[in-house]
Amino acid sequence: MSMNVGGDSTEKSISDINTTPLVDVMLVLLIIFLVTTTVAVQAVQLKLPDVRFDPTTTKPENVSLSVTTKPDGSCAVFWGMSPVTSTELLDRAVVKLKAEIDRQGGANVAGLELPEAHIRGDVNTPYKCIGGTIYTMQRAGFARVGFISQPPAGGTTER
Repeated sequence: MSMNVGGDSTEKSISDINTTPLVDVMLVLLIIFLVTTTVAVQAVQLKLPDVRFDPTTTKPENVSLSVTTKPDGSCAVFWGMSPVTSTELLDRAVVKLKAEIDRQGGANVAGLELPEAHIRGDVNTPYKCIGGTIYTMQRAGFARVGFISQPPAGGTTER
């Protein structure tokens, strides 16, 4: 606090309100409300879609890839049953896609059906291996990259 002692008679006394305690209280209340609203807000009731496993339609032009890890922890990708490196995967995918487009009459043909890439990933495979395979196939030009999964035991369709 400050105070004027003596001095000129034209000077006014300082009568400004000290706002520091007010700001402190408001900040504390803001923090309390931010914390409690996240706890108090409940999840919105939704009906999630039922999980349905449609059998995969296997076409001869589709590419079947398997992704797993080697004992040393590195990624292992298989095109059918033969192991491929990342570079070989890209090269084979580009050749496969170009050959399929040429077989159907070229890129400007109406109703062009491009092949799909189906990836089966081992449950213990890190996502970087599967993500790298997806990226490589998309880079090669495959617009549809899907996953092959194990249907639930007993044929149930709900989680």
